[in-house]
Amino acid sequence: MATTDCKRIVVGGLLGGLVWNIWSVMMNFALLGRLYAKGQAAGHFLKEPRYGFFFGGWIVTLFLLGIGLAWLYASARGTLGKGAVTALKVGLVVGLIAGFPGNFAQAAWSPLARMTPLGWMLDTLGGCVLATLVAGWYYRD
Repeated sequence: MATTDCKRIVVGGLLGGLVWNIWSVMMNFALLGRLYAKGQAAGHFLKEPRYGFFFGGWIVTLFLLGIGLAWLYASARGTLGKGAVTALKVGLVVGLIAGFPGNFAQAAWSPLARMTPLGWMLDTLGGCVLATLVAGWYYRD
């Protein structure tokens, strides 16, 4: 059985989390920012987050998820092989599992513009793929 390099998993995951945070900021400000403002004006969103620590918590969460994706990539290398294709597969599978079902339901049932849950899904899917690719690039046995 192959061993994993825990330090490389953590560092790769932190690098992946950094990339995911950058991606998430771009998605939420550039793509969704005006939709959030419209949603707030219509009463679909709160004007302020319910939790004062939300933004810091979101950043920390993406770093932790990046570490989790790095671990999944390192674990999958034994059966799927090393490299970017495996990282892409892991990122796509996790991103679709995490990003599609809930946002599909939001698009169908919430009063939000359909672009909002689509943007959230793309944030999750793109973030998972990018974080896993970066973690995979960094990871070595």
